[in-house]
Amino acid sequence: MSASQFLDALGADGAAADRAGKMDLYGWLVGAWELDVTRFLADGGKRQRKGEWHFGWTLEGRAIQDVWIVPPRGALRQGDAVANANSFGTTLRIYDPRIDAWRIQWSDPVRLNFLSMIGRRHGDDIVQLGTNSDGQPVRWSFSDITPSSFTWRGETSPDNGAIWRLDIEFLARRIA
Repeated sequence: MSASQFLDALGADGAAADRAGKMDLYGWLVGAWELDVTRFLADGGKRQRKGEWHFGWTLEGRAIQDVWIVPPRGALRQGDAVANANSFGTTLRIYDPRIDAWRIQWSDPVRLNFLSMIGRRHGDDIVQLGTNSDGQPVRWSFSDITPSSFTWRGETSPDNGAIWRLDIEFLARRIA
């Protein structure tokens, strides 16, 4: 099977008819986005880089999948990906009508980071909750949402959700 055959089998043109109304929560993300990424380090410092994020309909329109790449493809990705703290992963988001929420699987084979989360609308935001490999609660959220931009934040809680620490923030702009 060629790469194009695989991508053709994976991709979809839009939401499946049996899930159409519920797919809107993440459907607006379909397309390409450029990122300004700020990672907040444990010592109080910051690491700022660019990134790219691509979303598409998959699995007969019953899922939305993304590819998250920091730094973006090109010369900055040369060298040791792990030593350079690069990220290149994918998220699969599937609406589950049994719980009226989204089941989310994140995989980053570069940094060996894997998460399972549940996503729902919270007011004007989208919030995804899960637990990291250390057992700490994780919250990923989309806020300040417009058709051409949004803010994404990744947070962890050392005390089971009483206090949240901002680990990473993306300022995203749609690529035309």
